[in-house]
Amino acid sequence: MPTCPAGHASGADDYCDVCGARMTGGGSPVSSPTAAALAGEPCPDCAAPRTGRFCEGCGYDFAVGAGRPDVTGPVPSAPPASEEPATSRWGESGASTPAASWTAIVVADRDYYETVLRQSGENGAFTFPPYCPERRIPLDGPQIRIGRRSVSQGTTPEIDLSEPPEDPGASHTHAVLLGRPDGTWTLVDPGSTNGTTVNGGEEPIPVNVEVPVDDGDRIHIGVWTTITLRRG
Repeated sequence: MPTCPAGHASGADDYCDVCGARMTGGGSPVSSPTAAALAGEPCPDCAAPRTGRFCEGCGYDFAVGAGRPDVTGPVPSAPPASEEPATSRWGESGASTPAASWTAIVVADRDYYETVLRQSGENGAFTFPPYCPERRIPLDGPQIRIGRRSVSQGTTPEIDLSEPPEDPGASHTHAVLLGRPDGTWTLVDPGSTNGTTVNGGEEPIPVNVEVPVDDGDRIHIGVWTTITLRRG
């Protein structure tokens, strides 16, 4: 089984199944890593080695000891009809998401793609997709993972960049949106291979630091993906 530059055993020989890094012999990453990943304890959900707050393989949150909201914990039963529904910290009437309605608009962004090629010097290494329909994804849940699904780990992020056109520069758990009680969101990069930028900036956001994001903010990931947040 091939091994990626970070030491992960990968089922694929082009990009690592665990961290999304290009395999040895395939050239340098799209851009420099934002920080050196430190080996740590294995993830209790998928056994991948810890590199930061969130597991690169499945999105497990080491800070609060919680796994993905779609697979952890029993499903709560509905309250009796005679009872008043409980109020969640995310909103009224037991809602599991921030009170405001938010949508992520995912596109293949030509301008961002040109910036990546200019910074990396890998002209021609990646071909911009000729067909790239816009996708609109509701932000449902207190934690929204952004990345590429992993067949070996059996995980699929809420914003899945494996959908055509698949972004080869995105890690499996590249970034995470965290809902806040006031109805807003913060963005965290748990230690992706190629970094995460916001609003056209060229400097990646710090690893494992919550960065507030708001209506209209643009999140840039991988080789060509831009995710625009819309509220309401």
